Amino acid sequence: MPIPTEVVGSLPRPAYLQQAFRDFDTGKISKGDLVRAQDKAADDSMERMKLTSETYITDGEQRASSFATYPIVDTLGGSGLADGLVLDGQYFQNLTLSSALNQDDYPMKQAVIAPSMLYLLYPLNGTVENYPREQFVEDLIKECENDIRGCFRSGAKRVSIDFTEGRLACKNDPRNPWTGAQLLDTFIGLINRVLATFTAAERINIGVHTCPGGDCDSVHSLDVSYTSLLPSLFRLNAGYFLIQLSSEADKVAVYKEIGAHIRRDAEGVKQIAFVGVTDPLSPRVETPEEVCAALVQASEYIPVEQLGATDDCGFSPFSVDEKPKHGGADFARDVAFRKITARVQGAEMASEKLGV
Repeated sequence: MPIPTEVVGSLPRPAYLQQAFRDFDTGKISKGDLVRAQDKAADDSMERMKLTSETYITDGEQRASSFATYPIVDTLGGSGLADGLVLDGQYFQNLTLSSALNQDDYPMKQAVIAPSMLYLLYPLNGTVENYPREQFVEDLIKECENDIRGCFRSGAKRVSIDFTEGRLACKNDPRNPWTGAQLLDTFIGLINRVLATFTAAERINIGVHTCPGGDCDSVHSLDVSYTSLLPSLFRLNAGYFLIQLSSEADKVAVYKEIGAHIRRDAEGVKQIAFVGVTDPLSPRVETPEEVCAALVQASEYIPVEQLGATDDCGFSPFSVDEKPKHGGADFARDVAFRKITARVQGAEMASEKLGV
C-alpha cells in the first residue's frame, strides 16, 4: 500500500474571515454575518484541498475559535463564552462541523481537543463546590467521546485528537505552572479512557497529534526531547499518530524512537506513524523531492507499513493569526496548500522508490 498522507487540521483563515471575527466581537456585524464569512472560507478550503489530492479533506477549522477553545467559546475575543466560565488570561457551543462534511464524493477528517487539555480547567490543587474532581473527569470523558462520535455522525471518516500539551507536560515552564505537576501519565490515562469507549475498528480511524506548538508562528516545547514523550505516546491505543518532525534538529534520533516504540497491536489495531515532512511555521515550501527523501530516510527506522506523511502541525491553530513570518494571512493560506500538494507528491515519489 502506498505511504498514506493526512493533514493535521487547521488552515490559515483568510484575512476577511479574521476581520469578521474581530467585527463580531466588537458588535459591528451580526452572528449571521460571521457565519456567512465562515461558510465562504470553509467552502474555499475544501475546494482547494481537493486540488492538492490529499486523501482526507477538511474545512481547516474555519468556524473554530481555536483548536483548544472551540468547546467553550465562539471567538478568541470571548463572544459566546459558555455559562459558568470566565476569561482570565489563559483558557482553553461544541464544534460546528461544516455542512459540507456530508459530501459523498470526498472523504473528510476533523480534529478535536484532547481530554487532557480540558482537564486543566479544573483546579489542580483544589476542588469545585458540589462538583468533585471524579465527577468532572467522568463528564469530561463522556463529552470527549461525544465530540468524536459527533464528527463521525456528521460524515468524517477520520478524527484526530490534538495532544500538543503532551510534550509541554515534560517541561517545567514557570509560565504554565501545571507543567511541573508531572501530569503526562494522567494525560495518557485520560485519552486512553476516551479511546476505550470505541471499538478496534473505530480506533483505526482515530489518531493523536503531537507537536511542540504552532500557535501564531511560535512554539512552546521544542526544547523538550522527544525521548521524554514518545515511549508514553505509543501507549495510547490510537490507530495512528501525527508527529511533528520536519523542524526537529535530529530527525534520525526521533525516527529511531518511533521505530522502537510504535506497536503492531494496540488493543487490536496496528499503529501508523505519520511523520511531519513540512513545517507550517516556515513560509518556504518544501519540494516533493525533499519530502520523498525524508520519508525514505524514515523508512530505515520505521516499518514502511507503519509509516505515513503529515505536516508538523495545524497551519493556523488560532482563528485570528496574522502569520507574521509569512507577511500576511492570505499569503500563508496559499503557502499551506502548496505545502500540502508537495507532501502528497513527495509521498507518491517515496512510495515508488520503496516499492509500496
